[in-house]
Amino acid sequence: METEAVYARPELLTVADTVARDKSIDRDEVIEAMEQAIQKAGRSKYGHEHDIRATIDRTTGAISLARYQEVVGSVEEIENEVAQLLLPEAQKIKADAEVGEFLIDPLPPIDFGRIAAQTAKQVIVQRVREAERTRQYAEYKERKGEIVNGLVKRIEYGNIIVDLGRAEALLRRDESIPREHFNNGDRIRAYIMDVREEQRGPQIFLSRTHNDFMAKLFAQEVPEIYDGVIEIMSVARDPGSRAKIAVLSNDSSIDPVGPCIGMRGSRVQAVVGELQGEKIDIIQWTTDPAAFIVNALAPAEVAKVVLDEEKQNIEVVVPDEQLSLAIGRRGQNVRLASQLSGWSIDIMTEAAESEKHREEFNTRSQMFIEALDVDDVIAHLLVTEGFSAIEEVAFVPVEDLVDIEGFDEGIAEELRVRARTYLEQQEAVLTERSKELGLDDDMQGLPGVVPAMLVALGEQDIKTRDDLADLAGDELIELLQGASYKEVPTATQADEIIMAARAHWFEDEEAAPEAAEEEVAAEDGGEAEA
Repeated sequence: METEAVYARPELLTVADTVARDKSIDRDEVIEAMEQAIQKAGRSKYGHEHDIRATIDRTTGAISLARYQEVVGSVEEIENEVAQLLLPEAQKIKADAEVGEFLIDPLPPIDFGRIAAQTAKQVIVQRVREAERTRQYAEYKERKGEIVNGLVKRIEYGNIIVDLGRAEALLRRDESIPREHFNNGDRIRAYIMDVREEQRGPQIFLSRTHNDFMAKLFAQEVPEIYDGVIEIMSVARDPGSRAKIAVLSNDSSIDPVGPCIGMRGSRVQAVVGELQGEKIDIIQWTTDPAAFIVNALAPAEVAKVVLDEEKQNIEVVVPDEQLSLAIGRRGQNVRLASQLSGWSIDIMTEAAESEKHREEFNTRSQMFIEALDVDDVIAHLLVTEGFSAIEEVAFVPVEDLVDIEGFDEGIAEELRVRARTYLEQQEAVLTERSKELGLDDDMQGLPGVVPAMLVALGEQDIKTRDDLADLAGDELIELLQGASYKEVPTATQADEIIMAARAHWFEDEEAAPEAAEEEVAAEDGGEAEA
């Protein structure tokens, strides 16, 4: 066999070096693109069914062009009669040819015509573009969560195309701070929110409204945050208007708030300036939710807080003159404090709280008067001592009732008996109502489901266990609220009820294979007897 046709084109290496440098991609990828372009031109000249391969020497730029034919052992293996040939035919050309070997037939240099040159150019441009996109994606996916600087390249319908130097990125209108304005050529700083590989290439999405943008800005301005001495625990923003940031010091000798503010406010002002004047409250983080929320509601003063840890809800009582300050303009202050802490916050004045307590006191007293058939003095005493439900009176130890001033053991035992009798009567009424509504028996006994809840569900047309199992947790809560059910479960409790209702589905799935096995075994036994 002759050697492959080789012809030198040293200028190709110069072009490859220039393109690789300008596009920031590997030189070999550019040369591979050139090889593919020459191969495509060769196949256009000699026929697309031929296996034409081109190689460019990485040192001299010499081009080798040849046709390859694969040696196969049988007719069944031939997929391309032009690019493959049988072993006997191959051995006529090369005596020691073996199956799997390629016979190489060198080809003369190609004289690129206008169309071939244009095709080759398109192949090179396409491959270089693909290589550039791959490089961009690999580079920027690792930088997700960083702050980058760029120049505004153009603005399209409020969306800003940012030139990052080695790639372009998109800052959508809804990720820009309200009322901020940029012109072409302006410098811009933003947070890499996401990097996606899409059909048109890697897409880099920026944000200036993301909470982490503010956190990263503080890390750049405050060395203690960058070094890990101070930690940012939570951020809540109303972009362009106001923000709250909670910080914790990992060194008990360092106050976390002071370093974030800086000398004469220099550090926090640098962040405020970048965020178009967004006012920032810096709050010390604490594991005590009550103390943390009191701090988060600053500058408002708080008189009292009442926590409901199960529902992640907190009632905050403020002096009458502090109400508007605590709520903030359009509810901004309480909303940001809620986002920062993760708790639902209800704010009321001292006067409103007093009125609420009076109403609760009267409501509970009336409940005890009617349910236990007692006078208002006894009812008031029960409420004053913290009793809020008939169940508490029915099942509390006798000693707890005897401890109430004016109660002896006889009164305590009588109250317990009356409470239990009332509960039994109520349960009988609810059971009868359940039958009237046509509720299935298998609804009874589900964890977290009480008779009153069953009736409320039945009135909302949830009458079987499968009806309940088909609901989502939030749908269950919404139905019970619509039925004016008093003890609406929390999201966690609702999910547990739904999962308990679905338990029989999984039992059925497990039982089905076992039943099938028993049936097969029975059939096998019958055949054996026959």
